[in-house]
Amino acid sequence: MTKTYPRFKAAACHAAPVFLDAARSIVKACDLIAEAARNGARLVAFPESFVPGFPVWLAVQAPIHNHRFFAALAAEALTLDHPLMGKLRDAARKHGVVVSMGFTEGTLASVGCLWNSNVLIDSDGSILNLHRKLMPTFYEKLVWAPGDARGLRVKETGIGRIGMLICGENTNPLARFALMAEGEQVHVSSYPPIWPTRPVTNNKRYDLRRAIEVRAAAHAFEAKAFNIVASAAVDDSMRKAVGTEPGLLELIDRSPRGVSMVLGPTGDLVSEVLSENEGIVYAEIDIADCIEPKQFHDVVGGYNRFDIFKLEIDRTPREPAHFIDGAPDPAKDAAQ
Repeated sequence: MTKTYPRFKAAACHAAPVFLDAARSIVKACDLIAEAARNGARLVAFPESFVPGFPVWLAVQAPIHNHRFFAALAAEALTLDHPLMGKLRDAARKHGVVVSMGFTEGTLASVGCLWNSNVLIDSDGSILNLHRKLMPTFYEKLVWAPGDARGLRVKETGIGRIGMLICGENTNPLARFALMAEGEQVHVSSYPPIWPTRPVTNNKRYDLRRAIEVRAAAHAFEAKAFNIVASAAVDDSMRKAVGTEPGLLELIDRSPRGVSMVLGPTGDLVSEVLSENEGIVYAEIDIADCIEPKQFHDVVGGYNRFDIFKLEIDRTPREPAHFIDGAPDPAKDAAQ
């Protein structure tokens, strides 16, 4: 029997959230989903921590000045059962699209434990996967906790096998190989709007756009998969919130921007590129295009030495405590 492979249009939203406002950011996301669906998209990808915004304050001023920002971020963090997440799921179902959304995730176990997370929602509104960034990068450790590997997996959908990694995780060869080894065909990479590392006058500062281009092309080429790259954009809501001290606004405005684009399974660009201005990047995806390049370098097939190399991934969920309820709950007994 002849196999058939999905063909569809993908969309990467190069957009800015309403900074530190989860409700309004979700409204904007739903509008972008509707726009992308009207233009024929069946997969819509959003940037890293789109809800409620990337904590750029970590890079531009000392931690002793950032307590109010951390409290604001924690207050806007979402859980999977949050009503705002329900609105996002409703939008995916209404428009019949798969949605990848970056958000700051909270937990009932602690008001101050946050994760840099990405949720994958199917076209029927069901949650397919939740991935927490395995290791926050550099100054991100000041707000986000390390995640576990429960969501380091590829999910089967009607448009192909989808995996996702967040920003610097796309530099981790073992994390990337874990997704390749589960037959990833479409990879979603999410990034922030800027990622400052040095003052604007220093020519050795980190070039976020170039770093994304290198990583995205490498993964697409090695996995022989399509790579949907979604970076956030800078807008006035972020500039006004963060750029209040002398020099901060200049640092934000002159930092290298992220980039949104789509790459094919040979590592070549198959879409337009957005970096400065907000918009939606579209690309036609044909999963059959992943087949021929596998003849040359199938690193999870014939181009590997499984007798030499072995990789074990522990996807056990890491919880703060394991409660064994062998006795009745006194509060429940009293209520009866």
